Amino acid sequence: MNGVLVIDKPRGLTSHDVVKLARRLLGERSIGHLGTLDPSATGVLPLVVGSLTRLAQFYVHSEKVYEGTIRFGFATDTYDAEGEPCGPPQSVRVTDEDLRVLAKKFEGVIQQMPPPFSAKKIAGVPAYKLARKKKDVPLKPVAVEVKEIELRTIADGKCSFRVRVGSGTYVRSLAHDMGQTLGCGAHLSTLRRTAAAEFGLEDAHTLEEVSACVQQGTLDTVFVHPRKLLPGIPSVTATDETAGLIRCGRSVNLPEFSQALQVKVYYGQKELIAIARRVAGTLFHPEIVFVS
Repeated sequence: MNGVLVIDKPRGLTSHDVVKLARRLLGERSIGHLGTLDPSATGVLPLVVGSLTRLAQFYVHSEKVYEGTIRFGFATDTYDAEGEPCGPPQSVRVTDEDLRVLAKKFEGVIQQMPPPFSAKKIAGVPAYKLARKKKDVPLKPVAVEVKEIELRTIADGKCSFRVRVGSGTYVRSLAHDMGQTLGCGAHLSTLRRTAAAEFGLEDAHTLEEVSACVQQGTLDTVFVHPRKLLPGIPSVTATDETAGLIRCGRSVNLPEFSQALQVKVYYGQKELIAIARRVAGTLFHPEIVFVS
């Protein structure tokens, strides 16, 4: 069982919880995810299954898109609605123009402090474990990229938003820092991931839908079509001879890809058998071979 399965993660489950449930549903131990979602967040959580777990290395720096709600008026210790307020509510006097100006301040490459309640490691210990014990969490700011952010009309202290970010960006920290900038405090009220790399909500299925497909014997219908994977890498359909060489780890000549650094190699329409890298001229060597 090799493929990519996109789960519409429900609120309340960790990403690892979803992986464990998927292993149980599919009867497959080799499953991983392509980017953690907070338990309180919902949305796109791509899972790599079987030999395609080796694809994870290509998604380390994937772009993500989120939609959600920021509540202005007070900050929390977790930077989201799950935490304890850091002080009494403040009055919120923010106009639509204020929001546009605020959004511009947070676009581009910025220095961002991760939340104290996060999986960031401090001397090998996740920050959230120290934060729960009320210990100091000496985190350092890191450079992240906010590629696009839209803050919509604010009402009753709440503002909906859409944001497109590079890897490693904490949307919770964005909300918190915006509140600090305005001087009234803020936290992330709701969050839904609508896209991760090339995967969107249109590809996603609930765990209940996956379970039903397992029972009906239609599991193949919920996997992402292999031709959709890694759209930035060109693809080739191998002949029987070429596929045989690649499966054995042998280099092959692909004259039509003289300018490409990497090529996805398919056998037939749906079987991804390898990612090959150009070693010289039009000679490509299989960098990763996916066992069928």
